[in-house]
Amino acid sequence: MAHAESSITINRPALEVYRFLADGLNNTAWRQGVQSISLKEGNAGELGAVYSQTLTGPRGRPLQGDYRITEARPGHLLAFEVVAGPARPTGTYTLAEADGGTTVNFSLDAKLPVLMRVLDSLVTKTMESEVAQLSRLKQVLESR
Repeated sequence: MAHAESSITINRPALEVYRFLADGLNNTAWRQGVQSISLKEGNAGELGAVYSQTLTGPRGRPLQGDYRITEARPGHLLAFEVVAGPARPTGTYTLAEADGGTTVNFSLDAKLPVLMRVLDSLVTKTMESEVAQLSRLKQVLESR
């Protein structure tokens, strides 16, 4: 199984960080590689919401990476599953109050089909670069 994880402390309240993360329409503000995103179904940032997302794939080609929010506990936990695209990871943002701010832990896991397991290291590297973008999230939120 491919896995990647990163943590950062952001000088903002947990509920503010959560709301920003939960509304996928904010992804273009902090996640490089997100070309476009729209709410496909449900209510923005709520359990069951589905976002249609176009990402920059290998060689710069567009790649679908639609996802659904699978768990939503405001200020504490946001989980999702990718429902379109070649890799279908699940992800979790765990938030905890820390020194007047919020520590955010972002983890991604992908169980690859047998035929894709030869790509495990490539998928892991891609996921590692994705979770590393928490530093960009910190910059965006703290500059608001």
